Amino acid sequence: MMLRRAVVASIVLTASCAPMQKQGVAAAPVQDTVRVSNQHPFDVAVCQASQAAPLPQPVNPDIMLGALSAARPQVMECLVPATSRGEGKSTRVVVRTQVSDQGGKHTVSGENLTPEGQACVQKAVESLVPLAASPKGAAPMSAETEFTHEQGRSLAVILGSDSGSDYSGAVRLGQPQWCDCYAAYTTQVPPTLMARVHLAKGQATPAEVSFDPVTAPEGTALATCLQQKLMALPVTPPPDAMRFSRRFIHFNSKAAEPSTDPLPEQRFIQNELVRQQRAADTMLAFGARDSAAEAYDAVVMKSQKSKDKKLAAELVTRCNQVAEADAKWVGAIEAQLKADQQALAIAQELKVKDAAAWTPAEASVQGAITSTQEELKRAQDRLAADRDACSKMKS
Repeated sequence: MMLRRAVVASIVLTASCAPMQKQGVAAAPVQDTVRVSNQHPFDVAVCQASQAAPLPQPVNPDIMLGALSAARPQVMECLVPATSRGEGKSTRVVVRTQVSDQGGKHTVSGENLTPEGQACVQKAVESLVPLAASPKGAAPMSAETEFTHEQGRSLAVILGSDSGSDYSGAVRLGQPQWCDCYAAYTTQVPPTLMARVHLAKGQATPAEVSFDPVTAPEGTALATCLQQKLMALPVTPPPDAMRFSRRFIHFNSKAAEPSTDPLPEQRFIQNELVRQQRAADTMLAFGARDSAAEAYDAVVMKSQKSKDKKLAAELVTRCNQVAEADAKWVGAIEAQLKADQQALAIAQELKVKDAAAWTPAEASVQGAITSTQEELKRAQDRLAADRDACSKMKS
């Protein structure tokens, strides 16, 4: 049985190498009477849970780990509610996947993980990483992926403070159910929005919610949709009237276009989320290449053993499939390298403002670029060699 294990970075919407700014409390304008907590960013990639693609077959550990790593936004979103986590500050989630010719199964376990959190993760991985039985006679495959959530660093809604903060927390917990508002942002990053909220004394729904003007039409549409959601959201009636600002910070792990946010810190975080997805794509593409190569090798062995010339056509087909998988592997690494280079540019921009804080981040990203370039060279060489071999087979 093949076993492969991976640990997925635990920091939600942060870069492990980057100095961070607290985003829990927004700066309050003059008319605000209170400041509220639970103003956490939302990764709209969570809204793309229904877009799961079939895994390359036969599945191997690299394919599985790549696919599970790509599910990180949805898995980590499961850990945002306090009801998903126990009393501990650190929560560990382990997804163990087994596939055989009898079928496949994801098993979710963990530490400080409540039944509600476990059920949420189980549903997420089953939806995003569907499993199928491997071919008859194939060796069983097992892979293990770990996710960790650290309260104080990872996103965590904490209720019970005051009516305004609880309402803000309810807004954040509601965002994954408001995907209709984010329908226009499958490949783009939504803008940061600022809402002005008025809670009236003793009233169980907001008295007023308004958003600051947005320049882009799609941003205005998003603000309008969110305003309707916020007005309908129940609130614990406050003992006194409250006015506060509620900032909506957005990211998109699945974005195909760079963020245009004016704050380089937020562009850096956004790019880090994309880099994580690109790394998952590269792992999956590498696994698909290995799967195609194993299928080709099996036909080669069969041909050598049987001396059956009728297998020549299948050999050519299988060889071409390996070359096609090589090309996808190269493409995935090129996309990863582009994201690495964008991260370096942003880190260097931030370094100008704070050299002490951002020099380590710059060095870390530069190291990643070197590694990615080396991997790209290996993949390109493999592609050229396989294409040459397939060409000779045709002739």
